[in-house]
Amino acid sequence: MNKSKVISTIVTLVLTAGVASADAGHGELHAAKDCSAYTGLPGSSCTFTSSNLAEIPIGSKLFYDQAAGIPTGLLDSNVVLDAGGGNRTRGRCTLDFSTALGLCTFSDGTGDLTGFYARVTINCNPNPTQCSVDGTYSYIPITAHP
Repeated sequence: MNKSKVISTIVTLVLTAGVASADAGHGELHAAKDCSAYTGLPGSSCTFTSSNLAEIPIGSKLFYDQAAGIPTGLLDSNVVLDAGGGNRTRGRCTLDFSTALGLCTFSDGTGDLTGFYARVTINCNPNPTQCSVDGTYSYIPITAHP
């Protein structure tokens, strides 16, 4: 194989590696989660019961790494949103138990959630086990690097 053919093949491979995530975009995220199985212990989770994003289907789980109540009156935890099939994103959630209101942020992920970023408010009023999740999201495509 001659030198120009090798260079052409390498350029083609780099260009076709292309985008490793969903197309660039942004919008509103509206979902609900059921936290009736959440125990407050590390590793417990809530389950999504609705979502307007196909990448976060019903049944997706939000796992909490830290225990509730540290600091007192708060849930402040690293989280993993597992949408199944290797589609995951990581983030952080804080919930004030006195108001049942909180904030979660997500940054990057794997599979369909590669390049996913979101900032959402959590509202668990009036039922602390049924929470709304509302905010904005964006996808920032991850391109191949030579």
